[in-house]
This record gives sequence, structure tokens and C-alpha cells, in this order.
Amino acid sequence: MDTPVVVINKTKLIKNINKMSKVAKENQVMLRPHIKTHKIPYIAMEQLKAGARGITAAKITEAEVMADHGVDDIFIAYPLVTEQKIQKAIDLSKRVRLILGVDSLKGAQRISELAKQNNVNMEVRLEVDLGLKRTGIPYDDVLQIAKVVSNYENLNLSGIYTFRGPVLNGSPTLDYDAAGIDEGQKMVTLAEQLRGAGLSICDVSVGSTSTSSSAATVPGVTEIRPGTYVFYDAMQESYGCCIEEECAAVVQVTVISRPTKDRAIIDGGSKTFATDVQPNQAPIYLKGFGKVVGHPNITLERVTEEHGMLHIEGDSPINVGDILEIIPNHICTTINLHNHVFIRDEEDHYDLFTVEARGKLQ
Repeated sequence: MDTPVVVINKTKLIKNINKMSKVAKENQVMLRPHIKTHKIPYIAMEQLKAGARGITAAKITEAEVMADHGVDDIFIAYPLVTEQKIQKAIDLSKRVRLILGVDSLKGAQRISELAKQNNVNMEVRLEVDLGLKRTGIPYDDVLQIAKVVSNYENLNLSGIYTFRGPVLNGSPTLDYDAAGIDEGQKMVTLAEQLRGAGLSICDVSVGSTSTSSSAATVPGVTEIRPGTYVFYDAMQESYGCCIEEECAAVVQVTVISRPTKDRAIIDGGSKTFATDVQPNQAPIYLKGFGKVVGHPNITLERVTEEHGMLHIEGDSPINVGDILEIIPNHICTTINLHNHVFIRDEEDHYDLFTVEARGKLQ
């Protein structure tokens, strides 16, 4: 294999999939993993085989790819507000169970109008902002908006959902168990308020890789939506959600230059490794842009487009031509930079997989 290249350990991958499926089964909640992490239909099907109810996607084009490869239960946890995207969703809903996320009256109204024109009913969930300050309806406004959305024609308001991650009381936290329990409790309380107002709220969907295991224990939570758990990464290890041995995906790179004792250059830069998770940021203070496996004294300190600059503390025998393995800080955005990955089995056999949903931005 030429480098840089993503290599996935199949044994670790399947173990991670089964581990989260066990969490869902033991807590009697549905598992709907987010495929933005891997974007590969083969892995989605492995998740479904292990007990996942369906999948979560961010974009309609991602959902179309998964549907084309046999996935028939999809939640797009992202507001669709343009006519083109909503029409694609309506067309897709004619061949799979499709749930759409909504976080505004205008977005819900547009879905309602197009659904009526197409003579279909669309299932929707309201997104709730619990403090991440991204998309989502402010917590105190959900009841008012839900009452209006529930009366829109050709819409079935079936649930509520949120994504907050390891955030507690408005700030990032290392106590992801407490964050998950708080997330679940707030959403269950909100669902009870909505039901008390006469709304038929069935689904209470929560969770990220860091918070799903604890959020799933909250009575009333019906679904968890982790994504990164299939691979894990340096960020999740720093949060304490996994250990290095559970990280299933690495980027193999080649040392192309060793100009000084304390510096080496690899053939992977910002076009190979994601840079959205910056080093030295609270609360985990990552060191560099990835973890160099087996070399605790080496840091992927800087990246340009095609170069990665390694800082070496003390002595190191690495030289030009050596192959290194690096666990990315953020595997989800790293995978999206690669057209293909290799999956290695126990017999050291490598299978090439296309990242079918790579670059599906619309």
C-alpha cells in the first residue's frame, strides 16, 4: 500500500460495534449510529447486523448513498430548508423510512408544503439545543414551536432529539457520564411536558460517543446516536472514552525527510489529517494533530497541505522511508479526506473499500 493511507483493524472495528450495541440492548434503547464517521455502506450494514435500528446521516446525499446500498431506516439529523433538498428527501421517503430533523417553523412549513404537493406524509423530529449553541430550538421555546409544527399538514411530529456531546452547564467537561445523564434527563423532562400538552412524542433521541452509554441509562430515553465509537480517535482517548488499543483506524504515513535531530517530515499534512480539533484546547489539551503509535516522544506538531512536521524529543531511530502509524485527533473528518480505506482482518488480509459517501456536502 502506498501512503498516506487509512488502515482499519477489522477485529477492533467489530468489537467496538458490538460494544455499543450491547449498551443499547442492556438499556432497552434503540441504537441509530451516525454514519458521518465512516461514510462506508459496508460498515453501516455491520452496525445494522449487530442490532442497530437504523442510521443517522447529516446530509440528504449521504442518506441517498446508504439507501442505494440497502439501508432502509434513516434519520437526517440536520435541518433541510431548501426546496431542492426537501424534494430529494420526499423522493427518498418513498423507498425507505425517512425521518427529518426540524429546528424552525419556516423549515417545518416548507417540508409541510412540499409534502402536501407530493401527497405524502413526512416524519419529523424537533431538534433541541441543550447548550452546544449550534442548531436546535432553545429549550424553553420547544413547547411553543412543537404545538405549531404538530398542526402542519402532512407532517408527523414523532419525537425530539439533541446533540450536545461532553458539555455540562454550558462548558466542555471531562465528566462525560454526568453530561450524558444530564442530557437524558433534560430531554425526558421536555418530552413529558410535550405529552402533557397533548402532543404524541414517541422518540427521545440523544447521545454522542462520549455520552451515549450514560444517557442510555436514563428512563424515558428511547434512542442513542453515537458515531465515532466504531473507530475512536485521539480525542476520544483523551476524554477517557476508550484506550489506545480500541482505536481501530490509523493513518499510515512515510517519513520523507529527516533534516535535523529533532524534526522529521511525513507525507501527510492537512489534506490527510483533519485539523478541526486543534491542539492545546480545553478540556483535553491534545498534543499535536494526532498520536504517533509507539512513539510517545514524537509529536505531529505542524501540518501544511502535503507535509506533516514531527517534533522529536530526545533520540529516535526513525529515518527516511520508515512507515509510521498515526491515530488522528478526529477520525470523522479525516475519513472524509480519503477516497478509499483498507480494512485488515486477523489473517493480515487487506480489503479495499471506497468511502462512498465522501464529499457528500449537499
